[in-house]
Amino acid sequence: MIKNIIFDFGDIFINLNKEAPLLEMAKFGFTELTPELDSLFKEYEMGLMSSEEFLHRLQSVFTTASIQQIKAAWNSIILDFPEERLQFIELLRQENKYRLFLLSNTNDLHIEKVIASMGMERFQRFKICFEGFYLSQEIKMRKPNADIYEYVLQKNALVANETFFVDDTKENTDSAAKLGIQCWNLQVGKEDIQEISRHL
Repeated sequence: MIKNIIFDFGDIFINLNKEAPLLEMAKFGFTELTPELDSLFKEYEMGLMSSEEFLHRLQSVFTTASIQQIKAAWNSIILDFPEERLQFIELLRQENKYRLFLLSNTNDLHIEKVIASMGMERFQRFKICFEGFYLSQEIKMRKPNADIYEYVLQKNALVANETFFVDDTKENTDSAAKLGIQCWNLQVGKEDIQEISRHL
């Protein structure tokens, strides 16, 4: 019996354009995701450096771009947060049938952009729906590494097979499933979080 639900954030609630940052960075020299850039992105996502350091390290790679251009390119991934999804999670919270948690790989610049895009009032409406609101930048761990799921389970005394996890990235749901967590790998563009009752 499912008692707990852990939600991803991007492309589950807020819409993303995952190609946009790479396309924007291509305008000032990006050609491929090198191991060095991949490592830089992941370190920043795990809160291992400040936003200022991250932007300056990117600028040392893309020397023709300004800090503002790099920041705008990085944040171009963030799109809209449909009101019906916000109302959906508010209703689920009001029903009080499940313990609700958010677990997201994200970083300070993206959260700053999310708040600017949504507005602080709507962001707070969203955040208050969750018993635990876990961002990779704050807990220094990231999906799909097993330790991030173990952290949420242990911190909240959750039983894995009573816990349901929804994420749009198969690598993340596969990793959680190995721990006995029940999972839904949501197909973006074909499925919507509001259909969750079909999967529980």
